[in-house]
Amino acid sequence: MTHNLFGAVRLAVFSILICCVVYTGFIWGAAQLFAPDTANGHLIRDDMGTVIGSRQIAQKFTLDRYFHSRPSAVDYNGAGSGGSNLSSASPKLRRQAEERIAGYGATPDRPLPVDLATASGSGLDPDISLAAAQYQIPRIAKARSIPPEAIGKIVAASVSYPGGFITSEPFVNVLELNLKLDKLN
Repeated sequence: MTHNLFGAVRLAVFSILICCVVYTGFIWGAAQLFAPDTANGHLIRDDMGTVIGSRQIAQKFTLDRYFHSRPSAVDYNGAGSGGSNLSSASPKLRRQAEERIAGYGATPDRPLPVDLATASGSGLDPDISLAAAQYQIPRIAKARSIPPEAIGKIVAASVSYPGGFITSEPFVNVLELNLKLDKLN
């Protein structure tokens, strides 16, 4: 009986070492070797090396001088990622969207891009569409006393295509864009 018990304990210890130490270490090492920026969370640091944020998680910007991120159902809390779980037919969801549209001062002649009125599924999308960035340029130009064209150039230089060949939708990372604006003045 003790022979079987020792065999089972040895197998358990060996399995734990393989699954929890060796495998985890191998995956961590491979990630550090082949994709260190991704493995470490796409962190953005200032000139002093202090972490400002991540390229992958949205931050809340409310001042007129900054580009605003997509609305978040979880108040930009990375630990509580998720959507609102409201149905697309929900009156509450409709009210939220209408309030956001009114907050931006959208008009029929100048409609608000959908990603500024609706929260994402994760509540933490770090990017906005190019249309959403361009929509916000007049407000930011006025708040910073900078010509809209100058801000437009920064936006154009910040465009990325995270969908690759799957989708050609242009996006802009809000945190990176706001950091570029801060360097401007």
